[in-house]
Amino acid sequence: MSDNFSQTVKQQADIVKVIGDYVKLRKTGGQNYTGLCPFHKEKTGSFSVNAVHGFFYCFGCHEKGDVFSFVMKLETVSFPEAVRSVAAKCGIALPKREFNSPEEAREAGLRRQLMDIHEAATQYFEAQLRSPEAARAREYLTGRGVGPETIKTFRIGYAPDDFNHMRETLRPHFGEEVLRASGLFSSKEQADGSPGSMYARFRKRITFPIANEQGKTIAFTARALDAEEKSGPKYMNSPETPLYTKGQVLFNLDKAKAAMREHDFALLVEGQMDAISVYMAGVKGVLATSGTAFTEAQVRLLGRFTKRVVVNFDPDTAGANAVEKSIALLTEEEFEVKVISLEGGLDPDRFVREQGIQAYMAALRGARRHSDFLIERARQQFPGRTPDAKVKAMNFLLPHIRRMPNRIHRDEFANDAAQKLGIDSAMMRQELKQAAAQRVESVRSHRHDPISETERILLRALVLPQGDAARRLAAEQLSARPEWISELPTADLLEALAHAPASMNPLDAAPTDELRMQLAMTLEHPAEANDPAVEKAVGDALYLLESRRLERRQRELRNQIAEADRRGDQAMLTQFATEKMQVDQLLRQR
Repeated sequence: MSDNFSQTVKQQADIVKVIGDYVKLRKTGGQNYTGLCPFHKEKTGSFSVNAVHGFFYCFGCHEKGDVFSFVMKLETVSFPEAVRSVAAKCGIALPKREFNSPEEAREAGLRRQLMDIHEAATQYFEAQLRSPEAARAREYLTGRGVGPETIKTFRIGYAPDDFNHMRETLRPHFGEEVLRASGLFSSKEQADGSPGSMYARFRKRITFPIANEQGKTIAFTARALDAEEKSGPKYMNSPETPLYTKGQVLFNLDKAKAAMREHDFALLVEGQMDAISVYMAGVKGVLATSGTAFTEAQVRLLGRFTKRVVVNFDPDTAGANAVEKSIALLTEEEFEVKVISLEGGLDPDRFVREQGIQAYMAALRGARRHSDFLIERARQQFPGRTPDAKVKAMNFLLPHIRRMPNRIHRDEFANDAAQKLGIDSAMMRQELKQAAAQRVESVRSHRHDPISETERILLRALVLPQGDAARRLAAEQLSARPEWISELPTADLLEALAHAPASMNPLDAAPTDELRMQLAMTLEHPAEANDPAVEKAVGDALYLLESRRLERRQRELRNQIAEADRRGDQAMLTQFATEKMQVDQLLRQR
């Protein structure tokens, strides 16, 4: 996006109108407007917008900037995204995007078409829900307390019991590549290795669109109407696509983010229906993990909006285990975590329908500290007052205590656990505190370690001249395989540099001050241009990243196989086992 265009947008944008979409402003004389600052909590408005000079300033927390930096700060987006957002709000046409290669242009075009086909699919499912065939689906939704307003708000739909109708409906508007890449269709491989005819992935199911942060559909969850084995799993999700990586998406974030910022807390539930019921009942800052394990990427995403989380997962064993894992991830990142345990063993959806929103709000207000939840869970799993039970309970709690970054909170947790478990020895409590302190120092050290040598190699390569072979190799591979770097601390920076023109100041691509500092330190020892040794080092780094990705997936599949076996889900067990064999083979070949 050119400087000329951004300047044009800045000149034409009404900063009061743009900021007024986020902050309630009132005129205070001349061309000045004030309101409550969105960047810190306050009761008296100290946030000022100057319409004449086009800037904002907070006299409380001292945040300042122009219309672009406001959108960048509040939405946590890049400068180009902020320019595009402001242009769209002001009705300014975007210039034609320039691409560095035909392949980049093709991939960008495919992503646009994938966004379009998911919107078309959403409309298709919505229309099918109104059809005569969907009478049973409508009856089911009514029985679950899902009325017309909820259906409209969440764009709930129905996938008909037909293999071909959706494909034939969309085919006149989208090419074969888009249809196959969308994840909306399945196909069986032919004897010669070629893909077979496509058929609808979702059939005889109620569909729930999964949206990105901007509210655009990027995937679906679909619930089966029949319980027969031939119908497949109760809930079926879209596969991962260029638009959708399940571990990086939180259901309902697009609708919940404003409430999370306003109230500075998020409610985290397990399923889409839990989130939908609670949201429609009035608790707007609710997110769902969509039945998948909570991930570090989701923690980072959540942390952009709040550091206070209330967890309300299903009360069964799997839900309790998921709460434990979520607590571990959140406390390491210094979130304040509380846990709801609903009476009667109900999930949030059913509790709200049967007990009402007032009872749920009371449960929300009474949410326990995560430490209290974990201590009680230790007592349930290891009952009795025997020395053996106490040791096992402490061994269960110790990793959670160790993860807490704040020393005061660690000591409080340790003392509380010792008291409630009947451990009277001051020496044992001290040993527990010391072990926790040692572990936390390790966690802190790990979190603030310098970036890895693999990251340094790639960062140095990505700032080389445009035609350099090492830069081209790094940029092309990282753009094509973003999952390789999704877990790295410098993922956002690597992604930005991979798409940035080589002519720009690389520090301008860094999305945070910390990453800018890391990049500056890395570039104190730059790579040589057109050096075969640099290209080889980049190749080795990329090879290592793919190996690590395969190893991560191997570990995930082991857990998924164990869970599918526990549930007796033969279809998923076969699917996961087949994929694990493929991953194992790939790792052996490396």
